[in-house]
Amino acid sequence: MNGLLYAARPLISDFFPTIVFAALVAMKVDVRVATGVALLIGVAQVTIQRLLKRKIELLQWASLGLVVVFGTLGILTNDPRFLMAKPTIIYLAVGAVMLKRGWMLRYLPPIAGEHGKPLMIIFGYVWAGLMGLTALANLLVAVAFPNAWPAFIAVVPFASKVALFAVQYTVIRFHVRRRIIAEMAQGPRQDQPQPA
Repeated sequence: MNGLLYAARPLISDFFPTIVFAALVAMKVDVRVATGVALLIGVAQVTIQRLLKRKIELLQWASLGLVVVFGTLGILTNDPRFLMAKPTIIYLAVGAVMLKRGWMLRYLPPIAGEHGKPLMIIFGYVWAGLMGLTALANLLVAVAFPNAWPAFIAVVPFASKVALFAVQYTVIRFHVRRRIIAEMAQGPRQDQPQPA
């Protein structure tokens, strides 16, 4: 369970402004208010990270940039068509950032070491693909089925990410445990110094 919490904590932090925005929109809060709250949260997160002299990861910068740019445009235009298309643009931009090789390695718990690294790199690309598919699905629903769009945006993006997270966590955990058990069964490696 600690491994799951370790992996989920930075992911939730990176997407917290978006999660808050979606929750407020689902509760029928005015879109401009929801956008403003998400914008304030994103700026506050980065400001706190800076004050604590912590490294701000690329995905967190991208998330903040998207909240600032599209949040500002959403407040200024108040155009429902723009607001429906906005998630498509955001998912494509985030998916493009996720194409950076190894971006997921920071989510790997230290105990997993090098055992999980190759799979985490692969899952990084899987996440980018999911973002691309979500972007296309959002655009299709927004254009062809605008009445169904609120239900779609409230359920499908979140559910698909939770499902992928669960699959990834299970696969990585199984793979790493199997590798560690196999290493323990083989005994100490030849290149490691033996205790005297």
